[in-house]
Amino acid sequence: MKYHLVLLASLGLSLEAYSQSTLYQTSPQQKLDHNLALFDKQLFSASIYDNTRLLEKPVNSGQAKSAELNRAMAALQLESPDGAGLMKKYIYDYGNDPSVTTAGLYLGDHFFFKRNFAEALDSYKLVNTDKLTLENRAEVLFKQGYSHFQLKQYELAAPYFDAGKALNQQASFDSYYYSGFIAMEGGNTTKAISDLQTASQSPYYADKVPYLLAALYYRQGNYDQLISYAEPKLTSGQNLERKETIYLYLAEAYYAKKNFPKAAENYDAFINSRKGELGREEIYKAGISQFEIKNYQRATDYLKVSASATDEIGQASSYYLAHAYMKLENYQFASTSFQSAAKSDFNPAIKEESIFNYAKVNLQKGSFQSAIAALDEYVDTYPSGKYRAEAESLLSEALVNTNDYLRAIEQMDKISNKSPRIREAYQKVAFYQAMAYYRDQKWNPALAYIDKSLQFPVDKSLVLDSYFWKGEINSAANNLPQAIKAYESVISNRPSGANGTVSKTYYGLGYAYFNSQQYSKAGEQFRKFTENRQIIANKQQYDDAILRLGDCYYVQKRFGEAASTFQRAISEGNTGADYAYYRLAVVQNFQSRNQEALGQLDVLISRYPSSLYLEDALFQRGQIYMEESSYQAASVSFTDLLSSKPNSPFVPYALEGRAVANFSLQNYDQTVKDYSTILNNHPNSDNSETALKGLQETLALQGRSGEFSDYLSKYKGSNPSSGSVQSLEFEAAKGTYFDKNYSQAIRSFESYLKNYPQSAQRAEVLYFLGDSYMQLGDTDKALAQFKTLESEPASPQRIRAMQKIGMIELERKNFAQAIPYLETSVQNARSKPEEAEAVQGLMIANFETKKYQQAITQAERLSTLDGVIPESSPKALLIKAKSQRELDQKPQSELTLTALVNDYKTEQGAEGLYLLAFALQDKGEVTQSNEIIFDQSGPFVNYDYWYGRIFLLLADNYVKSGEEFQAKATLESIVGNSTNAEIKEMAQSKLQTLN
Repeated sequence: MKYHLVLLASLGLSLEAYSQSTLYQTSPQQKLDHNLALFDKQLFSASIYDNTRLLEKPVNSGQAKSAELNRAMAALQLESPDGAGLMKKYIYDYGNDPSVTTAGLYLGDHFFFKRNFAEALDSYKLVNTDKLTLENRAEVLFKQGYSHFQLKQYELAAPYFDAGKALNQQASFDSYYYSGFIAMEGGNTTKAISDLQTASQSPYYADKVPYLLAALYYRQGNYDQLISYAEPKLTSGQNLERKETIYLYLAEAYYAKKNFPKAAENYDAFINSRKGELGREEIYKAGISQFEIKNYQRATDYLKVSASATDEIGQASSYYLAHAYMKLENYQFASTSFQSAAKSDFNPAIKEESIFNYAKVNLQKGSFQSAIAALDEYVDTYPSGKYRAEAESLLSEALVNTNDYLRAIEQMDKISNKSPRIREAYQKVAFYQAMAYYRDQKWNPALAYIDKSLQFPVDKSLVLDSYFWKGEINSAANNLPQAIKAYESVISNRPSGANGTVSKTYYGLGYAYFNSQQYSKAGEQFRKFTENRQIIANKQQYDDAILRLGDCYYVQKRFGEAASTFQRAISEGNTGADYAYYRLAVVQNFQSRNQEALGQLDVLISRYPSSLYLEDALFQRGQIYMEESSYQAASVSFTDLLSSKPNSPFVPYALEGRAVANFSLQNYDQTVKDYSTILNNHPNSDNSETALKGLQETLALQGRSGEFSDYLSKYKGSNPSSGSVQSLEFEAAKGTYFDKNYSQAIRSFESYLKNYPQSAQRAEVLYFLGDSYMQLGDTDKALAQFKTLESEPASPQRIRAMQKIGMIELERKNFAQAIPYLETSVQNARSKPEEAEAVQGLMIANFETKKYQQAITQAERLSTLDGVIPESSPKALLIKAKSQRELDQKPQSELTLTALVNDYKTEQGAEGLYLLAFALQDKGEVTQSNEIIFDQSGPFVNYDYWYGRIFLLLADNYVKSGEEFQAKATLESIVGNSTNAEIKEMAQSKLQTLN
């Protein structure tokens, strides 16, 4: 603004007035006009300089006044330090002159536009507004009010705005706007609305006022007025200021009127504008709006944010969030949300309902343990609650399905009058607990809980199962009479012949009779078991029963039936075909069908080189050749046994057989050698006396009878009479060992070795001594004794010691040292349990030494020995899966883990589920990882470490998915409920990173 023109006009000056006068050309007026022209051209420095020089010359008062004013104005324009002083001096010097008003206005505007509002106010006070036009007066009044406004002097500002409004000039709209704003801040809503409505008539304020009026209507609670005013504004096409705020006020108004579709629409519009953030209460309302219009997914987007704090809004948000997840069938998220709502006490009704719903949703998703805990809490906390009856009903349902059977039974024991449903649940849960004890080989507690189950014989099918497992448990405890009685109870209930439990009972009862040496009864049960193969789910049991049936016929000397049974096993591809070939040969030998018998043995020896019955077959073949007087063939067969199985218990008998064969072939030197080997290396074998007599006869034939006395002396030294001190000491030491008095056994065996260092029983003593130390937990001394046996001659005890060394080294994590011993054990195992123990150890040792392919091979072999030792199959699957992953065979690993998790609800299965969920997470398949945790984790609740790791992984998945509310709720649940200190610490640490 060129305020100098205003001043010129007010002073009545004109450049043209003297333009034609010669006198003018040399007058001070010409210099003054020149200086004004310099000002007009914004040559302010020149104007100041020339005006100062002019004032040094004689000029009239009017010219001096004009020069001083012009100089002051130029100084202000240049921001000269003395500019304000020059202008104030002018005003003070010419206080009564009309130009002072204009000078004050100029000075005020200078400070006003420089935002020096305090100085502006002082300057405007110098203005006589009565001498201004209405337009200029309205403008000055506004500027005075605005200066007070900027100085936050609202009470001082208001009168100026009110005075400016009354003039109805253009600047009055400014006054209306700020007057309305002050009224709004002061709570005078009516005045604010009135002023702002008037201000909005100005094009300048038309786009600025609507959001303020919306706020005022909302403050009044005048929602209809707000809606009728704001809706047209939003659709008018105007470029409204803070349009997003108008959306927010509309949303709040519609929410208050319960018009949830429109509320949701406007909350979303505010969010989509990306120009602000909702407060938690507004986020909650937005979520409720979406929930009410059944847009549940969008509702969760809002509610999981407003649920983040522990307050009343957080509790209500969690409650509705849970219901939204229920509608979306996301039961896991619903569970954690209800749990969060149930922890807060702000709204008792929400708390009660959330506890109950938390239980229901956990039942629905199969988390029975969590459901029971919640139902327990509900019944205890709300004895008169509106959901009590339903809670008790659901509790009985949950108890049936829980894995914490002891707690379930304890809960049901509290119920004095058990309903039919509770009695049925009790029967099942007690049975399941019995099975848990059976799995852990706790026979007496298992039997006790079977009896508890039988107290409520509601489910007749389960009654049969209970008697069957009572038989199984007694059999495992070697209480065969009680086992037989229990099995017979199944049969006495006269169940359907197609019942699977009956079929299994025949098998169990058959073994109970078989192990009681009641072979006729045993055979009858095995026959019944094998009659209906279609209902036998377990092929291994069927194959085994066929073989036992053959054994029963054999023991009863029913050779024809025995032979046909073993032949049947071979024809059907029995998994124990090697045993069938061996027993068929033995039967045919008894039937004098020796050539056929030899054929069976040859098949066994050639096809099954790793068979546990290879030694038996080689020995039996030698025996049959002896019967057939085929001495050379017999000698070869015995030699095959001796060379391939030097640690076999058949060794002394094979030596005897070969000695007899060579005697018949007149190979007397070999005969002497074999007999002497028996006497030197196996002096305590059952055939040592026979060997002594055979040696005496052979030496006599060769005229070497004089050598016999040395052998006789050694024999007598190695075989003291049953009444001798040496024999008595050995038997006494063995007695203390078998009585499990290991400390006394150690003293006795050490004393025996000291007294008889060359005893023929040395190998046995060393083994018993080592095992005694091992039983007492002194593995250092045990290892020393077993390693002493390592340097002893071949014997069954030496092989057993090798396995013990392998297991000790395995337990000490000396995996590389364990491997050769375990390999020896595998090669020389004489029974399925021995083989399984050694294979399992070898599998673990190979895995720990990173020989993953070998570990897989042993795991697959162990799987074929399913059930021989406890939990061998799940251990095998776990090691196999982990080895496959190490070999980067990830798809194969996942298939193996899936089989493990599906088939075995053991600790290995729990670890398998963690690894499977982790593998999915590692591939980026977070949703699938979550789903498998939700679907499969329930049965593993008792394995607290791996169960905890599974849900820590779930929390990580939530973080990766942006579901921090769910992650936090999951971690809080772990901290509150886990019984494993390590897991709780891990969860707490993760919580701190989230908070």
